[in-house]
Amino acid sequence: MAAARNLSNMTLAHEIAVNENFQLKQDALPENSLAGRVRHIVHQAFWDVLESELNAEPPEYEHAIKLFEEIREVLLSFLTPGGNRLRNQICEVLDTDLIRQQAEHSAVDIQALANYVISTMGKLCAPVRDDDIRELKATCNIVDVLRQIFHVLDLMKMDMVNFTIRSLRPHLQRQLVDYERTKFQEILEETPSALDQTTEWIKESVHEELLSLSETALTPGAKNSSKPSLSPTLVLNNSYLKLLQWDYQKKELPETLMTDGARLQELTEKLNQLKMIACLSLITNNMVGAMTEGLPELAIRVKKISAVLLEGMNKETFNLKEVLNSIGVQTCVEVNKTLMERGLPALNAEVQANLVGQFSSIEEEDNPIWSLIEKRIQLYMKSLLCLPNPQKCMPAVPGGLTVVQQELEVLGSQYASIVNLNKQVYGPFYANILRKLLFSEEATGKAEASSSTN
Repeated sequence: MAAARNLSNMTLAHEIAVNENFQLKQDALPENSLAGRVRHIVHQAFWDVLESELNAEPPEYEHAIKLFEEIREVLLSFLTPGGNRLRNQICEVLDTDLIRQQAEHSAVDIQALANYVISTMGKLCAPVRDDDIRELKATCNIVDVLRQIFHVLDLMKMDMVNFTIRSLRPHLQRQLVDYERTKFQEILEETPSALDQTTEWIKESVHEELLSLSETALTPGAKNSSKPSLSPTLVLNNSYLKLLQWDYQKKELPETLMTDGARLQELTEKLNQLKMIACLSLITNNMVGAMTEGLPELAIRVKKISAVLLEGMNKETFNLKEVLNSIGVQTCVEVNKTLMERGLPALNAEVQANLVGQFSSIEEEDNPIWSLIEKRIQLYMKSLLCLPNPQKCMPAVPGGLTVVQQELEVLGSQYASIVNLNKQVYGPFYANILRKLLFSEEATGKAEASSSTN
């Protein structure tokens, strides 16, 4: 429970600090859900009872007085420590003991009390609630007024919470690295297995790098070396690159990246869409580039069509082959339209069929165009991780990716920000893991070398 609480606090702090758009929203139950219907019935019954009590002869005010007592506490909670004058006024006007005495002598004015509450809410609310206050003032039925007062007060509570979040964000951003590291250390002390997935994630990169070094050493003409030497930075960067090809639906993320899981998944999905657009553009240029040279507006139109049709391509229900076929047909239409505007003959049926066929084949495993674009994007992202400040100096975009350069630079900047913050927070934990793994691999390598010599 302590570990879960620490994780919850750490996740919330991380989200507030890194997500400028983060804000809390009221829970809204689906209209046709059982819980939604039950809540509506219960609330309606309460307000119906209140209306019958206020319309009785003589009126019964006890429930209404309790509502004003709740309203008073909510209004007081909005006040800053220095708001003593307004605090005293609210306590004086909404003095429930006095209101009860007035009710006993049939001298209470519920409408006047409601008008005062609405006026005070108008002073305390954010500008976004001005229309709600005007609507309250225009409502005549006292029960409807009280009902709407509570609705608007709930909105004001949420406004206050989100204002507090915005106020805290700069402070959290300054303290985030130390705070997250401390909280994760507490989690690790409570749950020693809290780095198991992270260790496996890094171990996989260590083995891949060792294999790559071994293959390089066996290459004819390669210089002999006593033993392979692994760079911890290279291993860690390659681990981060794996996140761009991660199966977020089936594979569990490393523990140290849980707080950025949603952002990484969204980034990966957008990147897959950009890969597909770059593939389609490359095929189009290879097949009809000579005929459409000097017409950047055609490439822009085809790119827009592709982006629209590929929206949601990461969903399981998405029929990629069918969509790629549709993009191929639309591309042929756009190319033929452009050629006719230039007084040139349209593409013949064979070329069009070939273009559509090549588009549809992108989804096939080991497609050479997809593999080429994927390698170039991986190379670009890898170069981003090697820069000290990628936001100020972006690396050159490899060939074939010009059509998605702007979007790729934005995604690359977001990716680098996530990785660099993650390194700052969890660097000491990664260093310990790498130290154990690399020393272990080195010892294994020496043992194998010794046995082969014997």
